[in-house]
Amino acid sequence: MPDIQVIMTELGWPLAIALAWLSGELMHRWTRLPRISVYGLVGFFMAQALPAALSSGASSNVTMLANLAFGLILFEFGYRINLNWLRINPWIAVSGLAESAATFGVVYLISHLTGMPSLTSLLLASLAMSTSPAGVLRVINEEDSSGQVTERVLHLVAINCVLAVFVFKVVVGFWVFQTSGSLTQAISHSLIELLVSAAMGAVLGFIVPAVLRRLGAIGQDGTIAFALGVILLVAMARAFDVSPVLATLTFGLAARHSRVAFSRTERNFGGIGELLTVLLFVFAVSTLEWERVVAGLGLGVVLLLARFVVKAATVAAFSHAGGISWRKGLLTGIALSPMSVFVTLLLEQTKYMGIVLVDELAALAAMTLLLEVVGPIVTQRALIWANETPAKEEH
Repeated sequence: MPDIQVIMTELGWPLAIALAWLSGELMHRWTRLPRISVYGLVGFFMAQALPAALSSGASSNVTMLANLAFGLILFEFGYRINLNWLRINPWIAVSGLAESAATFGVVYLISHLTGMPSLTSLLLASLAMSTSPAGVLRVINEEDSSGQVTERVLHLVAINCVLAVFVFKVVVGFWVFQTSGSLTQAISHSLIELLVSAAMGAVLGFIVPAVLRRLGAIGQDGTIAFALGVILLVAMARAFDVSPVLATLTFGLAARHSRVAFSRTERNFGGIGELLTVLLFVFAVSTLEWERVVAGLGLGVVLLLARFVVKAATVAAFSHAGGISWRKGLLTGIALSPMSVFVTLLLEQTKYMGIVLVDELAALAAMTLLLEVVGPIVTQRALIWANETPAKEEH
């Protein structure tokens, strides 16, 4: 007779994914809350109840699937970014740079004033700059949202995520410098890694459309071709120890601007993409421990409020210059709340270097859990208040 603990370990992830999906569907039907908020909540409680069953290492299959799921979302996200829009209206880029810099500065200042070491404060501030493309895009797709606020949110998320990855890698380089002693090597390694990541994504972004054009398959569904490209890119990023985040985002950007129009590409990459999305949002909180969340709750709430106010106020301040009303600018900044998935996978990537930063950032654990649940709800409400979601049938 098999041991019950062995059975639960084998069934842990399939059970968690099934329960999260079912709970998400039921709660969305009853309350219209975003499904991903429920996925995260179920994942966290299951991870506390069955920690051994939902364990995952940096090289585990679950981590690989989570990176693949994030890669698919980032590709779709990048495919929706129009760089020409930023050229025509540079104030969008300016507001993105300003809100990212302001968020970094405020979070660093608060962290440092509470007695946190400078390097830890820098890490926390660099991660707080970001907004999770997975959370934002999932809510936009779920609500079928479209309009000025929606498009500006997408472009601002892309800007502050690229900045967050860059600053985070540089800070990690300083962290490495403390042990290696070579500052030049630490910084150059981070910069080279980012350049290689972007180059890999850009090259694949031109190769895949070229292959489809050569095969005469431009008029057909591009979902499979793009999905295979993302799988290959994530695997290459892991093999070469570079950032799959920047690589897959650049892949989507390059594919969008290769001037090839496809008849259709399934939103969220169809059923498999939906399944991987459930796994991704369960995985995002599976590494959190209740004790660490409680320990960092006080500072985490303060930092979240500061981050929320700074992002909303800064984007609103540039709203008139960018061609929209103050109200829509404020709602755009409010919609930038989600952060969890991006932060979790960025921290997982540092484990390849033998660096475990989660233990140093108790406040980040609380921020991750709170934004996993609350962030998508805030984004959903901002899009609804902006009147950019079609009227939903009440159930």
